[in-house]
Amino acid sequence: MRHDLPVTPTQRRVLVVAILASFVSFLDGSVVNVALPAISRELTTGPLTGLPLQQWVVDSYLVTLGALILLAGSLSDVLGRRRVLIAGLVGFAVASVLCAIAPSGVLLVLARALQGVAGALLVPSSLAMIIAAFSGAAQARSIGVWTAWTGTASIAGPLLGGLLVDHATWRWVFWINVPVLAVTLWLTRGVPVETVPVVRRRLDVVGATIAAVALAAGVLGLIEQGRLGWTHPVVVGGLVIGVVGLVAFVWWERRVADPMLPLRLFDSRNFTWGNVATAAIYAALYFGGLVITLFLQEVAGWSATAAGLSQLPITLVMLALSARFGALAGRFGPRVFMTVGPIVGGVGYLMLLGAREDVVYWTQLLPGLVVFGLGLAITVAPLTAAILGAISPDDAGIGSAVNNAVARVAGLVSIALLGAIVGGVLTVEGFHRGLLVTAGLLVVGGVVSWFGIRNPVVHQPRSIHS
Repeated sequence: MRHDLPVTPTQRRVLVVAILASFVSFLDGSVVNVALPAISRELTTGPLTGLPLQQWVVDSYLVTLGALILLAGSLSDVLGRRRVLIAGLVGFAVASVLCAIAPSGVLLVLARALQGVAGALLVPSSLAMIIAAFSGAAQARSIGVWTAWTGTASIAGPLLGGLLVDHATWRWVFWINVPVLAVTLWLTRGVPVETVPVVRRRLDVVGATIAAVALAAGVLGLIEQGRLGWTHPVVVGGLVIGVVGLVAFVWWERRVADPMLPLRLFDSRNFTWGNVATAAIYAALYFGGLVITLFLQEVAGWSATAAGLSQLPITLVMLALSARFGALAGRFGPRVFMTVGPIVGGVGYLMLLGAREDVVYWTQLLPGLVVFGLGLAITVAPLTAAILGAISPDDAGIGSAVNNAVARVAGLVSIALLGAIVGGVLTVEGFHRGLLVTAGLLVVGGVVSWFGIRNPVVHQPRSIHS
């Protein structure tokens, strides 16, 4: 299976299962965005309401996802990728039902946290299955196809969410996961069971606990500062615990025998700098997408469907071009694509600065969104291929998990800072500040890629006479 031949039926099944499993996780991370105004209008009792409720509905999912995705990467390498994937599919379905029936904001946030736990099992195991099933140019193209569909899920989510909110109820953004998960679970029957290593690694439960506490405390401080102020004991305490927890996590990972985050992976230049670029780029993607969605509904007064539909051109550009740029990166190397792509995306966000309260879609939004979609298509597949191509296939599960954890934590932090950047109530001026921050993060990702990433050296086969 590990050679560059036409795709076999088994490889095709692996790719479809990997795409569907990851699609649900990525979709859920974005489909909820467009439902946030409706959620906050309905769930108005209890300690969580308004903007803090909106932030926690997003960030509770990202806290557990970001904290446990590393542990899940180790699980996929130890217990087998197919087994971990199945557990994630079942868990995600159960958590989705709990979200759909949640009667209060607090219970919805708790159910979203459970969704994050299950989602952590899906992404690294699915991407590791692709790495194990394909190699060379076929691997780069398969990653490009996977990236196109999973990236499309993140961007198409607002459209689907808008349709469900306007024509049914926000609760359907969670019910919709169940049939997709059922189909994916059925398809896993055709995925071969890989050999599990004889030597079992120990799971780093302590490391996972430290990471979860540090992330949750830090996010609590960042979100609540908008309501309580930077000097409030809850805010200060949360930020201190977050910083101390981060230091403790690195210290623990250096001394434990089987770390959740193997620091040896960062001996690879492309893996290290690729993840730095990932942090900047995905902080921008999460933050920028949420800012646009909230602005169109809460400031411009658009319906949820119209707000979601407005971002469809990004999806179309991603579907049309991501696989192509993945293949080009496999041929020419990722450095130029990882540099140009984010900068083009940043230009797209700067083009949105002309938008006002009475925004005109065709002239003030569409051109910038198309340019951003082009930049995203140029970036994502080469970024993923560069990072995972820099490590051993045996570390594919944990390597994928590290990269996904970096992306989710970056989004987690950027969304937690939403109130500090745009203000307690979103306005046109706050929207413009959000656009500038998003564009700046994308440009930083491109600059980091240019100085940090190196194209792999292609060794020509030696002549038998040499």
